[in-house]
Order: sequence, then C-alpha cells, then structure tokens
Amino acid sequence: MPIVAQSTETTDWVSRFADEVIEESERRAPGKPVVVASGLSPSGPIHLGNLREVMTPHLVADEIRRRGHQVRHLISWDDYDRYRKVPAGVPGVDESWAEHIGKPLTSVPAPKGSTHANWAEHFKAAMIESLAELGVEFDGISQTAQYTSGVYREQILHAIKHRGDIDAILDQYRTKKAPAKKQQGQKPVDEAELEAAEGSGAAGEDDGSSASAGYFPYKPYCGNCEKDLTTVTSYDDDSTELTYACTACGFSETVRLSEFNRGKLVWKVDWPMRWAYEGVVFEPSGVDHSSPGSSFQVGGQIVGIFGGKQPIGPMYAFVGISGMAKMSSSKGGVPTPADALKIMEPQLLRWLYARRRPNQSFKVAFDQEIQRLYDEWDRLDAKVADGSVLPADAAAHSRAVRTAAGELPRTARPLPYRTLASVADITAGHEDQALRILSELDPEQPLTSLDEVRPRYDKAEAWINTHVPAEQRTIVRDEPDAELLKSLDEASQQSLRLLLDGLAGHWSLDGLTHLVYGVPKVQAGFSADATPKELPAEIKTAQRAFFALLYHLLVGRDTGPRLPTLLLAVGQERVRALLGE
Repeated sequence: MPIVAQSTETTDWVSRFADEVIEESERRAPGKPVVVASGLSPSGPIHLGNLREVMTPHLVADEIRRRGHQVRHLISWDDYDRYRKVPAGVPGVDESWAEHIGKPLTSVPAPKGSTHANWAEHFKAAMIESLAELGVEFDGISQTAQYTSGVYREQILHAIKHRGDIDAILDQYRTKKAPAKKQQGQKPVDEAELEAAEGSGAAGEDDGSSASAGYFPYKPYCGNCEKDLTTVTSYDDDSTELTYACTACGFSETVRLSEFNRGKLVWKVDWPMRWAYEGVVFEPSGVDHSSPGSSFQVGGQIVGIFGGKQPIGPMYAFVGISGMAKMSSSKGGVPTPADALKIMEPQLLRWLYARRRPNQSFKVAFDQEIQRLYDEWDRLDAKVADGSVLPADAAAHSRAVRTAAGELPRTARPLPYRTLASVADITAGHEDQALRILSELDPEQPLTSLDEVRPRYDKAEAWINTHVPAEQRTIVRDEPDAELLKSLDEASQQSLRLLLDGLAGHWSLDGLTHLVYGVPKVQAGFSADATPKELPAEIKTAQRAFFALLYHLLVGRDTGPRLPTLLLAVGQERVRALLGE
C-alpha cells in the first residue's frame, strides 16, 4: 500500500517535515519503513544541545507513526570514535585518563566508581535512561559493534577502491592555504580566517591521511597501543594488503583489510557511508556540521560513491541555558537531559524542543526562569482544556504530552510550580508540613496525599535544593522582630491589624491573595475588590512597601516566596505571633 503524505496538523514545523519525509521515503524506498537518524558521541556527558540531535528526528518520526506508517529512528552511538581529550568536570576522572587519548571510546576505562564496562557505556547509559523518561523510541546502533564485527567491510573496501574520487571531492574544500606565521609588526590573523584556512569545517572533523600510500580515508587502530595515531604506508588493491605504522608506540604491521576489523573510516566518509547503508531519509545536523566544507555538505557529494542519497537535513541551532552562552561539551558542568529531568517534568522539556523550529535557538531554564516557563506551560494546558488554544500551540502541546504509543505519565494535580517550590523551600524536606500547607491551598478540594502532586512536587523540591543559592533560601524567624515592630508608624501598624483581622476568614491561597493585595487598597479608602484601572498609581507603591514589611517581619528579608504561600506555610498561629499580635 503506498504511503500518502497526509498531515494531521498542518500548522507546525513537525508536520511539514513529516509530509516531506513520507513523500521522499516513498520515492526512494516504496513500501519500506521510513528511516530517520541521529548520531551521538558518548565522549563525555551528553548535554542538552546534543538532545536536539535526537528530539528533532524523534518528533518527526512520532508524527509519521501517528499517521499509521512504519518508521525507524536510528541512534548511532559513535562509540568507536577516538577519545580526543579528558573532559573537564567529570566526577571520577583525572588527568591520568590522558594516556588513553587516541583509543576507541569503548577501550577507555569508565570513570572511577562507575559500574559500566567502559567510558562509552558509562555515558550512553545516562542518556538512554533520559530518553526512556522522555518517551523517545529508537533503535540503537553501536558503531564499535558494527566495525569490529565486519558489518561495514564491503563499504570500507569500496571507499578505499574509490579513494581518489573521495580525495577529489574533499580537495574542493582545501583551496585555502594556512596563513603564514605572524611576523613582527604584522596585524594578527583573524581567528575566522584561521578556521577557514583549515578547510575542515567543524573542529575535529578528520577527512583522512596522506602519506607514502597517498590519500587514505581509513584509520587503523594500533594492534599494540590501540591508538589511532597511525599512518598507512602501503596498500595493495588486489590483495587488500595494508601496512601501517604507529607514531605513538612505533609498532608496525601488515594486515589484509578484507579480514581486518580494527579500524574505521574517517568521519567525513563514515557518515555518508552510513546514510547509504541504512537508507536514511531524514537526519538533522548542527550548525558546526553545516558550514561550508564541513561534513554534512561534503557528505552530500560523497554519499553518491556509496550509491545513496543525502538525507533531508535541517540545520538545528544551539541550545543554551539561562545565564549561559552556547553549550559546549568542552566545558565542565554543562547540563545534561538527566539534569533537566531532575527539576522539570518530561512534558515541559519535550515542549521546549517541539515549539521551536530547528533553526531557532532557545534556552532551557535552570534559574528562576523555570517558574515563568511552568506558568506559561500551565496556561497553555488550560487553553487546550477549554478549547481556546491556537492550532500551532495545540500541536506543540500534543507532541509534549504524548507519543504515538500513548500519554506520558503526568502529575495528577499540577499545582503551580512556583507554589510547590515555595512550599518545598519553607518546609525544608518535612513532608507532613508540606502536605499541611498544600491541603490548605484549596479548602474545598483539600490535598490528601503528596502523591497527588508528584512528580511535579519532587522536581520543584530538587530545583530548590540544587539550583537556589543558600542565601536565597527562606528561613522563617523563630522570634518576632520586637525592634522593628516598636518602630512602626501608625499607618504600618494599621496595615498589620487589617491583615490579622482578615486571616481567619481568608485562609486559602485565593483568599490570602485577595487579602494581602486588598489591605493597601482599604487603607487608602478604596474597596478591596477595586481593579488596577480604578486605583491611583500610588497604590502599587503602597503594596510594595506593605509586602516588604511582611517579608522583614516573617523572614528578615525584602523579598521571598509569594506572600499567600508564605503565610500558609508559616501557619496562622505563628503568623500572628511574628506580626506582633
């Protein structure tokens, strides 16, 4: 039965790509499953920028599944790549790991204390766990297993047979010569010029070696030290006899490539080979792989040597975090999907990737901005529920809360994240206190168990404990501030009396919100129900001053959690004592 491109939601970027991919798949491989792909290198912590490499094809694959078509989302684990450097900030790793530079990632020991077999497996495991929580369905392919079992043997021999053609393609991007060394008095060479002069696009992209054997798009791993610091010194096309020498340890040997499984194609040849081998129709690439002369552009020409076609490949923009520039795995402490999932539900993280087109950058919030993001998400949730949502927003919401396999687990009663964070902050891990406060938020529908607000409550508590500095944590006073209370003028004393008189009758989240905003209005001669349009601008100033007074009397600071939540958390009896009743 032919695949027909039929979009269920025509207003979002995912549906548009799904239409294009279905049509292209039918043209290339009629009746076969659609193949989309991602590639991840477990060379260190796999961060939130790398997650876009997975989420972009995942969302497209999931839309295709929703339409009833078969689709495979391949994740190639580039675990046979060389270990390039010791990443900063990785627990259990020190400079002694530098001795393994040049070995395959699967031949490098895991960090100290890890239960995993090697470096690659250690970092793959964390990502696999996060992808499961995010509802990402995929087929994982270990490139170590592919290469060492001889799966790619024919492709390797084919690439070497056509190494002259590959070299000619790559040579188109080797037109610029490296600039001469700076002489005294000369202006410094611009960094961008240096990068362009290297002619290799993204940093670290290897296009092969040239030595006495001529250009060679294949790197053997040394049979003695396991490193790829090798040079092919001779090769016979008829017998496939290959001789290489290792510059690291001096080892040399001659092998038959038709029987040899300890090496790999260089990246700029390896990637297009895999496109052809797997029949990939859709695979995005980062900005660093999409610049002139880089692997995606060059791969589009090399893939033809293997009888394949370049995938539809949108460039995706960088992902940042609040307060940090472009993510880079070379810097320690860059947040991973697991870090994000400790403080936010998977629906919110999926939504951040679904609502922006791949070429749009965005930030994942680890600071106070996470509260605003959650408010925005909850408003969207409400619009979906009442039918007032716009089509594109509805599509992004749908992709966030469910996959073709079904709904993701969600919090039964999703109370505001900022409220849960405030309660977690004030109660400092005392669950009985947290339940007491949360049960008083809505007396008509009291909470009976913290399980009703999990996992959101746990995420908010984790955020408070791991991302809010100690000096910003809320500590309620043990005793009233007698000196401040004695110094208050008559207007301030009156504002406290109005608040205390109204506590009992307004003891709920909505009631206390009405009360604390209403006190300055009543003091100024207006109704507590008066709207901002009915009030002079000075009322806002009076409200700010009143709030600051309450914060000082309750927590000894100018600011803190939202006052209604804070009052509920402190409890009526203690509030009355601290406010001098």
